[in-house]
Amino acid sequence: MNLDKLKEEIAVLGYSEAMKQLEEIVAKMQAEDCDIDRLSEYTTRAMLLLQSCKERLLKTDEEIQKCISALS
Repeated sequence: MNLDKLKEEIAVLGYSEAMKQLEEIVAKMQAEDCDIDRLSEYTTRAMLLLQSCKERLLKTDEEIQKCISALS
């Protein structure tokens, strides 16, 4: 899969959906019948999902800090 296309696909996911997909990938990777030929694909997708979640959390934290500062 094209990396740019994958990034675009992940960018439109909400945080909850991204976390759900991460959990599914982890389960696949931990399964005894994990498809070794797809391991790289799973790892790449998981990395991009984690990056997306981290960015959303940081953005949310910044917004909360701004709100708290406005109350002071």
